[in-house]
Amino acid sequence: MNLLFIGDVVGSPGREMVKEFLPKLKEKFRPHFTIINGENAAGGKGITEKIYKEFLGYGAQAITLGNHAWDNREIYEFIGSAKNMVRPANFPEGTPGNGLGFFKMNELEVAVINLQGRTFMSPLDCPFKKADELVEIARERTPFIFVDFHAEVTSEKLAMGWYLDGKVSAVVGTHTHVQTADNRVLPGGTGYLSDVGMTGPYDGILGVEREAVLKKFLTSLPVRFEVPKLGRNQLSAVNIELDRKSGKCKNIKRILINDDNPFYS
Repeated sequence: MNLLFIGDVVGSPGREMVKEFLPKLKEKFRPHFTIINGENAAGGKGITEKIYKEFLGYGAQAITLGNHAWDNREIYEFIGSAKNMVRPANFPEGTPGNGLGFFKMNELEVAVINLQGRTFMSPLDCPFKKADELVEIARERTPFIFVDFHAEVTSEKLAMGWYLDGKVSAVVGTHTHVQTADNRVLPGGTGYLSDVGMTGPYDGILGVEREAVLKKFLTSLPVRFEVPKLGRNQLSAVNIELDRKSGKCKNIKRILINDDNPFYS
């Protein structure tokens, strides 16, 4: 049982990389289930219904979000009917959308949980307590449980990995847009990676034009961040191999595609 997760798709450059390489990744890794984090997919700010449907058309079965989920106001118009979309579960009660999704794959079922960290981010409900609640619900139906933990600091992400070790199939971090090299299988059988990385502009800074970011650091003045339309791009992902009976992780492999790490079939 293989899961493929593509990290933080940023703007049209990221969407083009998904369109080009997802079929190739499917051919190479043969995933049974594919997840995409799409919270930055619409110009770096949120997601639209058109993009959501494009990702499903490219072969994804679930779309996760994060702190930029609400940046494009169009989401309020369709998230209620977007059955393949999962937003951070620890937003306050009454927030539209769902933080836990169940997805059928032939005779198997995969549970996808999306959580958001609190360190250096918005003061949401406790992600650890929410994880307890949702994992208990998910384990009643399936051993295949994937957690996208959208958080700023590696310590909070690693804490979540250890907290859920043996309870879920994998905990993979998103948000910081830089792929980490700490992929491992924890002792209880949970696959872990602090951050899957970003899919989008390779020569920007975290997916936006580097000149604006440099100006911000040099002057501390307000600047407008834009996703560069031209230039080199990259795709960041992770392939997770699970035991078909227990749902425990057998192997977790980082995937990075760019000019310095070309794709080989």
